[in-house]
Amino acid sequence: MRRVILGTALLLATSGLAAAADLSAAPYYTAGEPLTAYSWAGPYLGATLGYEWGTVSNSPTQPSGIAGGVEGGYNWQRGAFVFGGEADIQLSGADDTLSPFEFSNPWFGTVRGRAGAAFNNVLVYGTAGLAYGELRADSFNLTESHVNVGWTAGLGVEVGLTPRWSAKAEWLYLDLAGSSFSLTGTSNGLAADLLRMGVNYRF
Repeated sequence: MRRVILGTALLLATSGLAAAADLSAAPYYTAGEPLTAYSWAGPYLGATLGYEWGTVSNSPTQPSGIAGGVEGGYNWQRGAFVFGGEADIQLSGADDTLSPFEFSNPWFGTVRGRAGAAFNNVLVYGTAGLAYGELRADSFNLTESHVNVGWTAGLGVEVGLTPRWSAKAEWLYLDLAGSSFSLTGTSNGLAADLLRMGVNYRF
């Protein structure tokens, strides 16, 4: 009987040692580190290209054309809330002729605040601020132009493609207050919509 008990004890001990050896040889797994949220903070520079269309006050002309230029800004981020400022300068081919007058908007720029919500690498934002630009009138080989100042507001969405590069789609409404034109004998201003795409590089 003692031999049976001793044999059983020896078998159990041997099995326990083998199991312990198997456990010590098992591979060791660790939980992966949590993914880092996309950061929108910091300065950036970029370029845009789009289409502008609008109307001239006290005139039936409706200038339209391609517009493109450069922009730059700075973002701060607090959790999902992103806010900052942006400025841009654009060249524009928007013009329209209704005899005897041609109106065009050769260039314009904006200085705006931006604020929105970030969903990781997707930023949805609103923007508003100052707009300025040239409104030019041509008639019978005479030209008169004024730099008008007004306001702008719009909406946009920006998508982070890499930690530094992003692409955006944006709509802006521009209202350049009227100036008195001697050539037309009245006050003329420009109200226009701008739909554009852009890319930004963050430093």
